[in-house]
Amino acid sequence: MFDRLKRTFSDAVKNIGEKELDENDIDKIFTDLQISLLESDVAQEVVDDLAKTMKKELTGQTIAKGDKAQNFIKKKLEEYLLQMFEKAGTIDLVTNINTKSKKEPYTIVFLGINGTGKTTTIAKIANMLKKHGFSLVIAAADTHRPGAIEQISQHASKLSIKVVAQRYGADPAAVGRDAILYAKSNRIDVVLIDTAGRMQTSKNLMDEMGKIIRVVNPDFKIFIGDSLAGNDTINQAGDFYLYTKFDGAILTKSDADAKGGAAISIVYATSKPILYLGVGQEHDDLTPFDPKSFISSILGDNIVE
Repeated sequence: MFDRLKRTFSDAVKNIGEKELDENDIDKIFTDLQISLLESDVAQEVVDDLAKTMKKELTGQTIAKGDKAQNFIKKKLEEYLLQMFEKAGTIDLVTNINTKSKKEPYTIVFLGINGTGKTTTIAKIANMLKKHGFSLVIAAADTHRPGAIEQISQHASKLSIKVVAQRYGADPAAVGRDAILYAKSNRIDVVLIDTAGRMQTSKNLMDEMGKIIRVVNPDFKIFIGDSLAGNDTINQAGDFYLYTKFDGAILTKSDADAKGGAAISIVYATSKPILYLGVGQEHDDLTPFDPKSFISSILGDNIVE
């Protein structure tokens, strides 16, 4: 996982000589790095900001040759990434749910485009929350895609979770509202609302997403992104955030992602945290995203102190 990004950062610090660094030296160090970062799905805006920050941090610095030089550059890269992830913060979904009054159900809306694994991810979240002792209901509010209601219902059946659904073509906001009313009547802890995948370039569908959010007034909004979609994921996250102001993201198919740049780019573009990584198709294949572990995985085994 994230092999290319790890190799990219490693190569950037290998051939640094013992001298006072000037802007030309730094440009030389980061020229190949910038290209490799772009190839690893790190957005152009991130690459430009990193280069600008590193030039400011490193110009005029004198560093020793060899391992000390490599560790010096590595530490600066770590500081940059840690600061970015710290700005986004971290969110513990279970804690969030526990802090809400039990008089009202905790409502989560899931959004994103088609093909990202959104429905499977909802089932994974349902499985995780059920293991933490929460009762749940799922709103089958994807009333556009043929088979969507049956798909989420199959997942829910395996997990013994109630699904609230209407016919295809029904108002998805009404489905979400019905699920919330059901949860209130039956003292259900959490409502998970599936929504139709939509391209961020479709104004009508994005306006519909806005209506769903206004009607159900969710406690939490989660963007589902595909780790393998490259810069498309970054563009999608940025546009969805403009429309919905989502609270956090989940990256799917991370077990097949050798690049790793999508996580960096989404956090940079939205200043919202990555909550979980999807690492397979089973309901248990969901792992919490830990920024320090992620940075360690691409810069080396241990964060430089």
